[in-house]
Amino acid sequence: MSKHFFTTKRLCRAGVIAALYVALTYAFMPVAYQGIFQIRPGEALTVLPLFFPEAVPALYVGCMLSNLASPFLIYDVFIGSLATLAASLCTFLIGYLFRKYEGKCAVALKVGLGGLFPVLWNAFVIPLVIVFLCNDTSAGATVPLAYWTNFASLLLTEAVLVYGLGIPLYLFVAKMRKKGVPAFLDHKQKPLPPAAPDAQA
Repeated sequence: MSKHFFTTKRLCRAGVIAALYVALTYAFMPVAYQGIFQIRPGEALTVLPLFFPEAVPALYVGCMLSNLASPFLIYDVFIGSLATLAASLCTFLIGYLFRKYEGKCAVALKVGLGGLFPVLWNAFVIPLVIVFLCNDTSAGATVPLAYWTNFASLLLTEAVLVYGLGIPLYLFVAKMRKKGVPAFLDHKQKPLPPAAPDAQA
C-alpha cells in the first residue's frame, strides 16, 4: 500500500464519515434497530467508497460503533459490521473500475451498481442474524417465512435509503470535486474536468 494512502486529510475524512454514520444512526435510534425495518439514514454514506477508499474502513468502524446499541449486540457488532465492510469494498471496486468514466450513462451505471452492494449484503445477511442466530421469528410463523419477510423489508428500506438519499449525496460530492473544493479532493489531486458538451447533430 502506498505511503501516501494514510494522509492527514484522508484520516480526517474517515473520522468524519464514521462519526456521521454513528450520529445519524443514534439520532434515529427508535427505528434504527427494529428487526424487520431498520431505518438508518447513515446508509446513504455507503456511496462514498465510489470516491474515497478511506470510506471503506470508516463505514466499518461507524457501523460497529452504531451496533453497540443494537438488541442483537454481539452478532450485529461483528456480523452486521462485516456485511457493511464487504459491501463497502465491493462499492469501492465499482468506483475504481469506473474512475475514468464521467459521462451521464457511466455515472448512472456506477451509482446503480455501487449502491446495489449495500442493499444486497444487508438484505441477505441481517435476516440471518435476526432469524437464525437470535431466533426472532416474529415476522413469520416459520423460520423460512421469517427470513424472507425480513429480507424483503430490508431490501426495500435499504434501497430507499441508499438510492433515495445516496444519489443526492453522490451528486453533491461530485459537484464539490469538480469545483475543486479541497475537502473533497486528495493531496495534489486536480479537480475533475467539466463534462464535454454534447456534440451537435
